[in-house]
Amino acid sequence: MTTSALLTKVFKPNDNLSFWSQTAWALLRAVVGIMMIHNGLDKLSDIQSFSQAYVEVIGLPFPIFFSYLAAFTETIAAPLLAIGLLSRPAALGLFGTMGVAMYHHILVSGLNLPYLELSAIYAACFLFFAINGAGLFSSDALIANWLDASSLSSQAKRLMRLEQAYQSPSAEKEQVKTIG
Repeated sequence: MTTSALLTKVFKPNDNLSFWSQTAWALLRAVVGIMMIHNGLDKLSDIQSFSQAYVEVIGLPFPIFFSYLAAFTETIAAPLLAIGLLSRPAALGLFGTMGVAMYHHILVSGLNLPYLELSAIYAACFLFFAINGAGLFSSDALIANWLDASSLSSQAKRLMRLEQAYQSPSAEKEQVKTIG
């Protein structure tokens, strides 16, 4: 598999072609991404306290390291998800942090839904984006189309208003071959 084909797979979103579903998808991605940023900033504001209260409690080795890892994942991956750039890897990292948060809540207070609720909702949203990608209204979709103009259907391009824009170099070469 070529690098371009691999990158196209990473960036190409699930392309459900309803304008409203894609709009809702983008709105959900932006909201959960923006809302998650403060969690990472809170961790960074007092990393020692977070490490003692959360990471050491669940028994992870190197608690300061894992505290920084969680904080930086949330402060870097959340804005990436919000703008739809590298959405699958960003969502996967955020899903991991929410999985650990859910484990912490279960360990500390059992299956107490009020404690699990928020991290479970976040985890479900991040899992959705890790599996499906960012949607058509995202930076990932533009990059996938730029890397390989045939990666998105013509209907998806019409919805994104990309019929002529962002043609990949390989698509231009193919057009020249068919004309010549």
